[in-house]
Amino acid sequence: MRLFEPLKLKNGVVIKNRFMKAAMSEIMGDHSHRPTPKLINLYKNWADGGVGLMITGNVMIDSRALGEIGNIVIENHHNLSLLKQWAMSGNSNGAQTWVQLNHPGRQSPKIVSKQPLAPSAVPLEGPNAFAFNPPRAMTISEIHNVIGRFARSALIVKEAGFAGVEIHAAHGYLLDQFLSPRTNRRNDQYGGSLENRMRIIGEIYFAIRKKVGSNFPVAIKINSEDYQAGGFSESDSLKVIQRLSEYGIDLIEISGGDYESPAMESTSSGPFFIDYAKKAKQLVSAPLSLTGGFRTVSGMEKALENSETEMIGLARPFALNPKLPNQIKNGKIKNINVEHLSTGINMLDKKMGSYIGLSYYEMLMNRIAKNKVIKPTKNAWIPLAFALRTQGISSFLPNRG
Repeated sequence: MRLFEPLKLKNGVVIKNRFMKAAMSEIMGDHSHRPTPKLINLYKNWADGGVGLMITGNVMIDSRALGEIGNIVIENHHNLSLLKQWAMSGNSNGAQTWVQLNHPGRQSPKIVSKQPLAPSAVPLEGPNAFAFNPPRAMTISEIHNVIGRFARSALIVKEAGFAGVEIHAAHGYLLDQFLSPRTNRRNDQYGGSLENRMRIIGEIYFAIRKKVGSNFPVAIKINSEDYQAGGFSESDSLKVIQRLSEYGIDLIEISGGDYESPAMESTSSGPFFIDYAKKAKQLVSAPLSLTGGFRTVSGMEKALENSETEMIGLARPFALNPKLPNQIKNGKIKNINVEHLSTGINMLDKKMGSYIGLSYYEMLMNRIAKNKVIKPTKNAWIPLAFALRTQGISSFLPNRG
């Protein structure tokens, strides 16, 4: 099976198979934003299950800019011993764990941020807007500070023993905000033309590369588009990844949407971004990871055989079954079923659907971390009760998919 063929990156790093656990919101950091024994054990269990590559849930580069309660923050060496334990568990059994580095920008909820920073002072719109305070436009000095923080965090990640880093430039977070004309209305060198809007990403990439060297994998997660009128378009996205491939990026993970238009929470059947991936393959030499919508082993194999992607990104399936790769290899699994949860009240399901899903998969990851058996359910009240018990009312604020 192509799923179990190794992937050799340009820098010589070899990923043992084509399964990638994509980033999920684990919310297992402690009150000081440090990794906990629960989080460390979660990654050990995933590694034991046979996955080739794991991308962590978004790790913040600045403790003043959180995406949610429970985020891990890597901004100095204070927690290096704990980070080393996390890296060791995540790199066991031949797996690799790459740390996803992120800054939320305006998508920092009001419960953790009084006035978030953003490229421009453009507040969120839509049903999730109530949870966020209006942002303040960043100064040039603050932009340079963020660039330096990405690079410093990446170096600490390497020193801790992780196998790579991923720059998060998707899902409406800060770097995606710079890319989108809807949220970036600057008239300096970081706004206006696409060349200017993508400048911060290029500067972050080169700053990281200067710190970690050429043999340490650096990936990026980027939207195929934002699905917003006047936002980051598919044509712009293709130009950005072409440039990043020319720079030497080691892996490009494709996603889409943001809090205003969350394509990453789509329930459509089939791989979500396959058409984009086909176009991207004509432009880039860097390997792609296609995340979202893979629900059959045959579909995964087909995408690899057709060279539409080099890695199969799976998120929620790994929360449902941490042993997924091993069981596919042994022929025990051919299809992945992701249940639709319901409270039994249609109006409540429509209003709370995304929160129910997030709470459910966070609950399942919590069980994996505690070495407990996964118990799938369709009863939405069970994960809602878990969310209230673990995070209180903040669990019903917009959260990372």
